[in-house]
Amino acid sequence: MDLGLDGRVALITGASGDIGRAIARAYAAEGALVAAGWHRNEEQARALTDAIVQDGGKAIAVGTDQRDPGSAAAVVRQVERELGPVAVLVANAVSWPTMGEETWDTLTDSLTTNVAGTLSLVDAVLPGMREARWGRLVLISTDVVDHPVPAGAAYPAAKGALEAAARVLAVREGRHGVLTNVVRPGFTLTERALTHPGFGQEVVDAEAAKTPTGRICMPEDVASAAAYLGSAANTHANGQMIDVAGGRHLTR
Repeated sequence: MDLGLDGRVALITGASGDIGRAIARAYAAEGALVAAGWHRNEEQARALTDAIVQDGGKAIAVGTDQRDPGSAAAVVRQVERELGPVAVLVANAVSWPTMGEETWDTLTDSLTTNVAGTLSLVDAVLPGMREARWGRLVLISTDVVDHPVPAGAAYPAAKGALEAAARVLAVREGRHGVLTNVVRPGFTLTERALTHPGFGQEVVDAEAAKTPTGRICMPEDVASAAAYLGSAANTHANGQMIDVAGGRHLTR
């Protein structure tokens, strides 16, 4: 299936992590020109873009900081200068919850990165999308917004706010040819899931046993949904919250 992404510029934040890399590869495979956003791990982002270029694609790595109010406009200017107008924004950058007690600093960090930083990027790409009368906004959230787990509240609260904003964007920007949708990964098999305190293989196996598909989510599962929703093949899905969790919510 041709997704109609060939030659379109896709800015993907958080592209140095497992999910972001999978999303970037999915877009590159469809011929998109990829801007891989990174914050802490420039080496991983550049390894990704080098691999895309070696496979015949076009990609650049761009540093982003969603805590910096001026970062969004600077990033979009760089992408436009090096690749062209941004047609697709996949907002995948994330501030993960802490495992300990939540403080004012951890709460504000989660809201700043997951909500304010993302919406600043949205505001920066929207003028070009409106002018082109075509654009796709794909915001990465989490299924714990609707299916909570006994952990910190800051992360799902921030993602819930982001989903509310996505619904507003869908209503407001649809008339300009810009479609906004949300992908909600379930518990996903990433390096973090295997190495972070409180997760690990035991948790992975337990979650897989409770999931109708018999496995937990993989980064490529998230990437497939994000690529479709951000493509020209998506002609009318707008304001949707798409769970990618193998039906795990059905057994909770």
